[in-house]
Amino acid sequence: MDDTTRIALEAGVLRRLLDHLRERTDVQNIDLMTLAGFCRNCLSKWYLAEAEARGVPLSDAEARKIVYGMPYEEWKRRYQKEASPAQKAALAETHGH
Repeated sequence: MDDTTRIALEAGVLRRLLDHLRERTDVQNIDLMTLAGFCRNCLSKWYLAEAEARGVPLSDAEARKIVYGMPYEEWKRRYQKEASPAQKAALAETHGH
């Protein structure tokens, strides 16, 4: 497979992942961190880091909007729930916090 095709496939996979996470607003970031070791915020930080590495001007807020599909504060207001003691304990157990 040539690099152009590989990059196009990877971009398509990322778009599908972002669409999936935007649809699954019931899945909290703390649960993603506990189970997968990354969350939507991690994705936005990786997106920002790649932009910076390529000299593409992008703010943290813009990167989060790309990942969340809306401004981060709006997503938090609409979908983020207070983490339960069980969720906090699970995260601490898996990540040593």
